[in-house]
Amino acid sequence: MSTNLSQHLTHPVFKVASQIVSEKNLQAFVIGGYVRDLLLERPSKDIDIVVVGNGLELAQECAEKLRVKKVSLFENFGTAQFVYKDLEVEFVGARKESYRRDSRKPIVENGTLQDDQNRRDFTINALAISLHKDSFGELIDPFGGLEDLENGILRTPLDPATTYSDDPLRMMRAVRFASQLDFKIEKKSLEAIREHADRLSIISKERIADELNKIVLSPTPSRGFNLLLSTQLLHQFFPEMVKLYGVETRNGKSHKDNFHHTLEVLDNISEKTDKLWLRWAAILHDIAKPPTKRFDAKVGWTFHGHEDLGARMVPKIFRRLKLPMDSKMKYVRKLVRLHLRPIALVKGSVTDSAIRRLLFEAGDDIEDLMLLCNADITSKNEHKVKRYKENFLKVEQKLRDVEEKDRIRNFQPPVTGQEIMETFGLPPSQEIGDIKSKIKEAILEGEIQNNKEEAWEYMFKVAGEMGLETIK
Repeated sequence: MSTNLSQHLTHPVFKVASQIVSEKNLQAFVIGGYVRDLLLERPSKDIDIVVVGNGLELAQECAEKLRVKKVSLFENFGTAQFVYKDLEVEFVGARKESYRRDSRKPIVENGTLQDDQNRRDFTINALAISLHKDSFGELIDPFGGLEDLENGILRTPLDPATTYSDDPLRMMRAVRFASQLDFKIEKKSLEAIREHADRLSIISKERIADELNKIVLSPTPSRGFNLLLSTQLLHQFFPEMVKLYGVETRNGKSHKDNFHHTLEVLDNISEKTDKLWLRWAAILHDIAKPPTKRFDAKVGWTFHGHEDLGARMVPKIFRRLKLPMDSKMKYVRKLVRLHLRPIALVKGSVTDSAIRRLLFEAGDDIEDLMLLCNADITSKNEHKVKRYKENFLKVEQKLRDVEEKDRIRNFQPPVTGQEIMETFGLPPSQEIGDIKSKIKEAILEGEIQNNKEEAWEYMFKVAGEMGLETIK
């Protein structure tokens, strides 16, 4: 590949920046992710420009020429950024960094381009392209990053032990890039991550969660999670998932490795959806199998109630990992709680009543629940998987038929509490809730149709059994 990339630098920002730095005889370079993605032919939303000198001034002058009104200046960090044509452009002065052991925040000094490249996390992110007109488009690659890109290798510019100990978040970034790009982490680097895994303790949970979510959203997330496990990084922040790993055998009976099963389900669902929280439901669907594991001499290993305990574990895990505690957590908790229900329908005879209840409880998340359950059908026995999936199609069809006929999803009983109070002259009380509940049960069981007329008639029947009389 040519080491002059001027033909690729067509964005107006490059032309304007080149003009300014050439006139002032400054040195400025495009660096990092934009260069990496350009060479990998991946789309990029960020341009990082490093200036030997004052990055804030260059940012303001570029913005003025491009007629960008808003420039964000971060004088403490020596950085500035603005958005132009859907790209976020960041300018920073070249820096030299040194670290204290108890913090990932560096002591920063002005530096040269070489200093700035030395402080980068990986050789593929240390690549720079000159913007000065005399060398415009020239690739500066002091660490063999171009060769590492071509070979799919993640390597640190300096000694990996120093790189990871200085800023332990780089260990998570190594796993994230390996997972996103399908790259291998170089052996020496991998050993250094294992050795310094416990240094992750100085990183905030929010920063870890940000990298973790990028791993979850990568094309084949199992690559990232297998690396997190083998490097001991996962042990630092997600012990519940680590406990899924391993197989126990007793009296010749073994259970499957629930860690690898979980990753299989995660990869399966990732082929169908890029919804982050649905992927999280796949990660957590069997999370309570270790605490519910029991051995029965007749049936072997059981995990009774793991769906209910798992649902109760979800908020604790979300809170500790600093994941959102809003509707996203509740959505994951619901899917974990319900994930066995469609599978149970596949195994047994599918009654309309069971389908109605599932539709009622899943509501608008029924399609996502079915995606999760379909992904959960894993076995080394291809015939078994094929049979399960065929039965699953029947359940899905039955869901559509019942939904169309009974309109159960998210339904509210056709008779309101207010109507019950007015009909029987009751104040707000337990009796009203009981009547509404019995009407709901009757509809779900198929005893009456989901309409006002039949529900109204059933209300009088229930009220009569309870000794209530209508107001004359």
